[in-house]
Amino acid sequence: MKFDRASGILLHPTSLPSPHGIGDLGQCAYDFINFMERSGQTLWQILPLGPTGYDHSPYTMNYSAFAGNPLMVSLEKLAEEGLLAPDELSHLEGTDPNRVSFSKVIPHKMGILRKAFEKFKTHLQTNSEINAHYSRFGQEQAWWLDDFVLFMALLEDNDGKPWSQWETGLARRQPEALKAKSEALKEEIDFHRFIQFKFFEQWMALRQYANGKNIQIIGDVSIYVCHNSSDAWAHPQLFKLNPETLESAYIAGVPPDYFSETGQLWGNPVYNWDACEQEGFDWWVSRFKATLQYVDWVRVDHFRGFEAYWQVPASEETAINGEWVKAPGDAFFETLAQKLGDLPVLAEDLGVITPEVEALRDKFDFPGMKILMFAFGGDPNNTHLPHNYVNNCIVYSGTHDNDTAIGWWDTTSAGEKQFLAKYLGFKQPEDIQEINWVLIQKALSSVANLAIVPLQDLLDLGGSARMNDPSKIPNNWRWRYSSSELLSNGISDRLRDLTHLYSRIR
Repeated sequence: MKFDRASGILLHPTSLPSPHGIGDLGQCAYDFINFMERSGQTLWQILPLGPTGYDHSPYTMNYSAFAGNPLMVSLEKLAEEGLLAPDELSHLEGTDPNRVSFSKVIPHKMGILRKAFEKFKTHLQTNSEINAHYSRFGQEQAWWLDDFVLFMALLEDNDGKPWSQWETGLARRQPEALKAKSEALKEEIDFHRFIQFKFFEQWMALRQYANGKNIQIIGDVSIYVCHNSSDAWAHPQLFKLNPETLESAYIAGVPPDYFSETGQLWGNPVYNWDACEQEGFDWWVSRFKATLQYVDWVRVDHFRGFEAYWQVPASEETAINGEWVKAPGDAFFETLAQKLGDLPVLAEDLGVITPEVEALRDKFDFPGMKILMFAFGGDPNNTHLPHNYVNNCIVYSGTHDNDTAIGWWDTTSAGEKQFLAKYLGFKQPEDIQEINWVLIQKALSSVANLAIVPLQDLLDLGGSARMNDPSKIPNNWRWRYSSSELLSNGISDRLRDLTHLYSRIR
């Protein structure tokens, strides 16, 4: 599917300002959408929205491919509904306004959410409209929601131990064991159902607001799910697991690359694609269908994994000793198209890209990605250089996996700086001012139909504002900006002028 010429901003909701230590779906999200409208931007790109576990990566450690992150629920929105009293809406004090401190945020927000749940139970008994809305949500989403809320209740009941270490009846989903625990843990199950209800209610309201301002949302489907997730627990046949222990037999990653000399070992179980295909890719179809209920476009993370994927024996400590295994990409995307129609899909085609991966991408007209920070290594044939772009692609100054433009410029090699200066018509690198805006302008002026800029680059932020460093596991996914006041009219005017100049305002 090909797209009209447009541009937008990359920002995950957790990076929004909030008095509760993490960005949420409250007023600051609406302020950001208003800023986008003033700036002439029509695309808001986010990262996966799911509930995160260890190290809080939205890509590798989600408890569900379908659920929403409880930490994004706006407590102020709940208070507006009467689910929280003013004295229950305490702010989280003593945290860095530019960083998410998950160890403080989680107990703070979950404790307040439990108070809101107690009020909500009363509302269900006294308000038939709320009761009907809640029941309808549960019925419409039952196909993933029932497994998820039971999984979360069981996870807590087992002190956070992975599901493969639960008692046999629960780990292997024996009906009698599940029924008994469902009854015993009903209160906790209902609590998690309430959170999901409120998350999607708030998210849909925010999306409707964005769409009303001609802003579409680019969601993100991470190819893999966490082993300790409701997905792997409910559908173990779709993954390469050890049949005796139910642990991962092989785990996902990529071989040594730009980001790491030992590759990246993500820890997720790889798919049993034969089993997926035998079931008509039903789980995957449901996953895309669910995602398109909540976003307008879907960026497919690690697209090359649908052509061939890197699997590593679970006993390995690095990704070096893995192997490429073919995946049924053609059959998979043909099935998606048959069941869902034209696919508004963007392909994250970075890494080890072969002619076969390019052929799969181009067969379905999926736009691929170009990263300006990858462009200036010295080879004029580099596909990330703007003169090599095709129209049907999406260009970024950098992504969530890159440093900010200023951080990158501060640390990149002298050779890359010299190449960039020559390529862009500067006599020497020292003549370049505001490298972030230089890259922003180059992205917007390119022939790529789509251009996306991380908010950090618009705010002139250095390397401390980087969202993720794939070569370093701990302490990622924590950046946020401190105030909506930073989204100044000066920035929006400057961005809007460039967007208009290069014909990206529809």
